[in-house]
Amino acid sequence: MSYEMIALLMFSTMLLMLMTGQRMFGVIGFVASAAAMLLWGTGGVEIPFSSMMKLMKWYPLLTLPMFIFMGYILSESRIADDLYKMFHVWMGPVKGGLAIGTIGLMVLISAMNGLSVAGMAIGATIALPELLRRGYDKIMVTGVIQAGSSLGILVPPSVVLVLYAMIARQPVGQLWLAGVLPGLMMATLFVMYIYVRCRLQPSLGPTLAPEERDIPFSEKMRLLRAGVLPLVIFAVMMVPFVIGWTSLVESSAVGALAAFLAAVLRGRMTWQVLQTSLHKTLGISCMFMWIILAALAFGAVFDGLGAVKAIDNLFTQQLGLSPWMILILMQLSFIVMGTFLDDTAMLVIVAPLYVPLVDFLGFNLIWYGILYTITTQIAYMTPPFGYNLFLMRAMAPPEVTMVDIYRSIIPFVFVMILALAIVMIFPEIALWLPDYVYGK
Repeated sequence: MSYEMIALLMFSTMLLMLMTGQRMFGVIGFVASAAAMLLWGTGGVEIPFSSMMKLMKWYPLLTLPMFIFMGYILSESRIADDLYKMFHVWMGPVKGGLAIGTIGLMVLISAMNGLSVAGMAIGATIALPELLRRGYDKIMVTGVIQAGSSLGILVPPSVVLVLYAMIARQPVGQLWLAGVLPGLMMATLFVMYIYVRCRLQPSLGPTLAPEERDIPFSEKMRLLRAGVLPLVIFAVMMVPFVIGWTSLVESSAVGALAAFLAAVLRGRMTWQVLQTSLHKTLGISCMFMWIILAALAFGAVFDGLGAVKAIDNLFTQQLGLSPWMILILMQLSFIVMGTFLDDTAMLVIVAPLYVPLVDFLGFNLIWYGILYTITTQIAYMTPPFGYNLFLMRAMAPPEVTMVDIYRSIIPFVFVMILALAIVMIFPEIALWLPDYVYGK
């Protein structure tokens, strides 16, 4: 049997076993270990084992639990509630202002947590009921929350970009910086769409009633100070890292400590909050660790077969596709997979194939990491089985139907596709900031 057929058999076996409902890391790790032993005997076990040990010695891995802990502390201590109150008061007089404020809330939640599910949970439980109560169109605001929460995997400290960095062996710091401008650009495009849409159709996003807007300026400033606290935490964490005073791991520890102290100083650090945050951090961190270990083991065996060169030969020599056409096909495949897989599963399944191929075709892997992440955001919201669609269905009130949720994401998907095209055409949007910071 040729190596190409072996690689295809590995890939198809993995997909088939995933359909049985087995745990993802168990399936991927089993296929990798079994293939290694069948190909190279008992000594083949050393290949996946060696990849695992490289990961265990990778110092930046410590950032993963730190950032997850920081996000859960800020979420469980209800500091995120203060953010929404701030946007509620300051953006209420604008048509569609609360929806625009919700996008701002999602950007800040993303900067605190790095996971899209956190933004979805906060948006669906805090923002959505308030928006519906004030007469906002349920279809539009449902789309706003889904689109805004997807920014969590693009804006630093994105956990997805940490995973990509581990698998693609790229610097986490550069990937985070590469996600800043595309993330802010996408948020700005969302805001522009909401503002224009609500100007054309004021009934979709009415302004706050005069009695709600008429509050003392001192109260507005108090809420502004409360809402700025997460920004201060983010600045305390990221500014020393960007300047070069701290390493990535040290910055993650500073961020976790700053979030903990903020909760203590606000009088919201209870034993229940700490216990819940630690429990959730441990669960998420262990899940990611097992998945990464399995992915690296699979990638080592897959790469050892020379599958990347075989696929490159198929695309470029036999089919005659250009590198850009291959890249576009990769992005389309991510969108298709995103209809039934989450971002971690997609990355783990195709990273052993796509990342080396992208490098082989001569593209920048930092830039490609941002393209992958944006495409994952689109996949999150693509029917019929987009990840965010079902999260929203689980959290939304009964009056928001599945049909409403499907309809709500259509304009935002087009906005995201526009953002993806812009970053593809102008790579410097993603590469300028890391080049500037690390080139000094």
